[in-house]
Amino acid sequence: MLTNIYIENIAVIEKTSIDFDRGLNVLTGETGAGKSIIIDSINAVLGNRTSRELIRNGCESAFVSAEFTDPSEQAVSVLRENGFEPEDGSVLIQREINLSGKGKCRINGRPASVSTLKAVGTYLINIHGQHESYELMSPELHINYIDKLGDLTAEVEAYRAVFQQYRELHTKWKKSESDEAERERKIDLLSYQVDELEAADLTVGEYEDLLEQRRMIENKEKILSALSAAKSYLNGDDETDGAIASLDSACDEIGSLTDVLPETEALSGRLKNAVYELEDCCGEIMNLFEEAESDAENPDEIEDRIDLIHKLGRKYGPTIEEMLEFLRQAREELDYLQKYEENREALRIDCENAREKATALAKALSEKRRTIGEQFSRRVKEEMTFLDMPNVELVIRQDPCELNRFGCDDIEILISTNPGEAPKPVAKIASGGELSRMMLAIKNVLADQDEIDTLIFDEVDTGISGSASQKVGFKLREVSRSRQVLCVTHQAQIAALANHHFKISKSVRDGKTYTVVEKLTHEGRRDEVARIIGGVEITKATLDYAEELLQDAQ
Repeated sequence: MLTNIYIENIAVIEKTSIDFDRGLNVLTGETGAGKSIIIDSINAVLGNRTSRELIRNGCESAFVSAEFTDPSEQAVSVLRENGFEPEDGSVLIQREINLSGKGKCRINGRPASVSTLKAVGTYLINIHGQHESYELMSPELHINYIDKLGDLTAEVEAYRAVFQQYRELHTKWKKSESDEAERERKIDLLSYQVDELEAADLTVGEYEDLLEQRRMIENKEKILSALSAAKSYLNGDDETDGAIASLDSACDEIGSLTDVLPETEALSGRLKNAVYELEDCCGEIMNLFEEAESDAENPDEIEDRIDLIHKLGRKYGPTIEEMLEFLRQAREELDYLQKYEENREALRIDCENAREKATALAKALSEKRRTIGEQFSRRVKEEMTFLDMPNVELVIRQDPCELNRFGCDDIEILISTNPGEAPKPVAKIASGGELSRMMLAIKNVLADQDEIDTLIFDEVDTGISGSASQKVGFKLREVSRSRQVLCVTHQAQIAALANHHFKISKSVRDGKTYTVVEKLTHEGRRDEVARIIGGVEITKATLDYAEELLQDAQ
């Protein structure tokens, strides 16, 4: 449930905070006062597209935050999938819009993306506005109403998975029918590539080893010279003793003192260990010298191998790992093309099996939709009859069609609003007021399938008045018994039925427009309902009638 919306520097709203409650929350006010801006602000925190034009004149940025309590299981699941958790059973969503275009989003104080806001918002609030009338006039969307009423989500998803598999197999099969000359050309190219890579006999790590060998060859003279000098310093030569001999002599001298100077015994042992260590070092130096001196690698062969790897790398990938992966894929594709007829027949069979499975699932869906469509038309008709459209006839036209992502059904709602007229497409028959009532009727029918706690109806009363608007109000209040409903309205009959009534008004100070949102007391509600009824001039009779509407709504 939406418990609070805070808006700052959005259009004519400088700063306002609105606390909503359960039941039917109604927002009223004169045209241009800012009712639609509140809806725009809610849309912003739900991750919908915004415009910099929303930012109040003279400001660099705008800010909206919305607090929700007791989010649905689906909303919590999406939050957790994106790394967020409700805090004390609530979710705080914030969004900042900047003139620079670099906005910021947060969920419970942590940074979030706009896409995350949209994913979570889908399960927090449902906004039903005048644009949904266009959904009614878009036949391709009507199938969604039937699927939602029948709770066919799992069946539709299962079908779509098989249908997608069929499409992919069909694409591959059609591709396999390519020109024979093209296939032969591809075989020739792949054969050349495979032969070239196989002849190279590449191994992982080989290139690094070659570079190391080249480095050793380039520095061979320096290596031999340094190792020879180090060996001479340790072992000495014909003219001088080396470090090992000198250290050994020092050890003997210190050892001769152990009888007269006992403390030299430990020192003598340390010197002897040093002699052993130097002898080991000298041995390793001699081994390295012999290896470097006897290195039989041919520098030209190493350079040729490095050049070959560079050449292959320009064709098949910058690393040996990537070249070997290219070789693996090329072998697979070559094998597939060489076994063309065998593979193509197997692909045709797989494609046909997938189509048969998709067709079976689509037909099963179609049967369920036919039954659900009858329920849908009957229940929507009952709702519309209550909403002062007693002569309405509703028919669900369901025709077979080619398999598509929805199945094998072409579904459209047909309507007749006058006796004796055959049902026709909604776009050709319904007026604005009829569309509004039809939309509300459909939402009422689908309410049980909607787990979202907050519904917003933005001027759903467009094009209706009198008893019809009062009945719309009854339906809104009925829906609000099981969930929170926010409604922007111009109808006194609907406003009178609210559990909570907010008045939106504007004023001009110092050449700037300011919008104020006020939660009305009973007296304030009476005055506002009277204003809606009577316009500029409010008489005692108007006030009395407003009071009567409020009392009747109790």
